[in-house]
Amino acid sequence: MKQRQSLTTSLIVVISGAYLLTYLFPNLQSELALFYGGTYANGYFPGVATGQWYRLLTVALTHAGWMHLIFNMLALYSIGTPVEIFVGKFRFAIIFTGSLLAASFTSTYLGPHNTYAVGASGAVFGLFGALFVIGKKSGANYQNIAGIIIVNLLITFTVPGIDWRAHVGGLVGGVVITYVLIFLKRT
Repeated sequence: MKQRQSLTTSLIVVISGAYLLTYLFPNLQSELALFYGGTYANGYFPGVATGQWYRLLTVALTHAGWMHLIFNMLALYSIGTPVEIFVGKFRFAIIFTGSLLAASFTSTYLGPHNTYAVGASGAVFGLFGALFVIGKKSGANYQNIAGIIIVNLLITFTVPGIDWRAHVGGLVGGVVITYVLIFLKRT
């Protein structure tokens, strides 16, 4: 019997593929970043503030270099796989997308104007929150999960250039969405 590919793996392929396209075609990099990534908006470049709401989702397809992509995809694989196994593909998709939107909204509306944000890390932080919520039920250790979240938040607040608003927004979004999904599952 053929085993289906996980949604986590599919997301990694799509996100990495989008970055690979920008690497292979350098002219495409600026176009993708300009037209599909980030929440940048001023008099010269369009953004969410000018009605391009799709950027709240497509920001996950853009990354600020190989290391940024690699760390996000490793975290997505490590955290996403157990969350997807526990909650299933449909609920996983809701958690990932909802966390990404929460991260993007938080970054866009609480961040400084005329800044550019890229990456899938807000959604990954949402998966950290989801794993924290389902931790005991899935057999994970709360202390280990809390430690990973704390270390990642310390990195977020100490390394310059990281959008802490997106990380915190994604984390809170992941916790809230997962609680709701688990509560609805019981009813």
